[in-house]
Amino acid sequence: MNSPAENLRWSFFNALKLSMKLELDADTWEYNEEPHVTRRREILAKYPQIKKLMGYDPRIALVVSAEVLIQLLICQVISQANPSWGWLVLLAYVVGATLNHSLASAIHEIGHNLAFGHKRPWANRLLSIWCNLPIAIPLAISYKKYHTDHHRWLGHDQNDVDIPTGLEARLFRHPATKLLWLCAHPFIHALRPFVKSPKPTTPWEVFNFACCLAFDLAVYKFFGVKPLCYLVIGSLFGFGIHPMAGHFISEHYLFSGGQATHSYYGPMNALLFNVGYHIEHHDFPYIPYSRLPEVRRIAPEFYDPLPHHSSLLRVLWDFITKDQLGPHARGVTNENKSNPELYKEVRKDMALRIRPLATQ
Repeated sequence: MNSPAENLRWSFFNALKLSMKLELDADTWEYNEEPHVTRRREILAKYPQIKKLMGYDPRIALVVSAEVLIQLLICQVISQANPSWGWLVLLAYVVGATLNHSLASAIHEIGHNLAFGHKRPWANRLLSIWCNLPIAIPLAISYKKYHTDHHRWLGHDQNDVDIPTGLEARLFRHPATKLLWLCAHPFIHALRPFVKSPKPTTPWEVFNFACCLAFDLAVYKFFGVKPLCYLVIGSLFGFGIHPMAGHFISEHYLFSGGQATHSYYGPMNALLFNVGYHIEHHDFPYIPYSRLPEVRRIAPEFYDPLPHHSSLLRVLWDFITKDQLGPHARGVTNENKSNPELYKEVRKDMALRIRPLATQ
């Protein structure tokens, strides 16, 4: 146990490293390992049947294909109806943003190889690119590359690119500037990984870019400029100031003291591929979205007592209006707390169990 002087000195130097990101007491910083590791270990010890939920669910391919085709159908309708720009923007916000954010949530799921399993990474990548097409902005492969670090380095100031930069934390502290930050979130969230922790471009990323460019050109050629604008505007709305985008804020911002991850239990999970079950997801990233509610049902004593969200609109409102919330309100460390060696055996066991849902 550190002395008070050591605690004070430790907190002071961490505050310098944070560049004013958080004003937290020393106790918030002092933990031995990332909490998802501890909970995962305790749950598996008490409920080993949780391992049977690990695997993949290829049915997601049918759902996302329906969403892609719906977006193409809407492009056809826009091409024929030629609505005014006002109606187009409204349609993009209500329908386009919702569908494109749903597809982005599917990209998150597929990025964990939970559509076709870890033995078919190429199939998962192709499906994620298929989801990416109506979004009109190439992101699927790059997202997977950086999201891996989010799990591996959860809460790490440099390597977890989901954590806002020190500049964001200083600039966006007032309700008006936080609203601006949310509106600009599609650009900030897309560019932050390349600023904080850049990685070399991969051939799959080039292929992703080429596919999206070809799709955008095809939409423009066959449907016209308004359908293409509908898709792009829908994506910008969907990742910005939109109810669906509230889950970006709900997941890891410090709404409840030092609790660094929160779940959302509400109706939007149906469109978000259960990404709202975020504590459960970080506890067990190898369980597909369709089985995450079962984790909570099997082990309610580990999840029900934890603070959670029931409204993403309320999340956005609180984020904007409450002084203690904002880009600065994240739990940050400069150490790796994930300790993946604690669940290497779980992964080995999981590899023997991976199979489609239909066979279970």
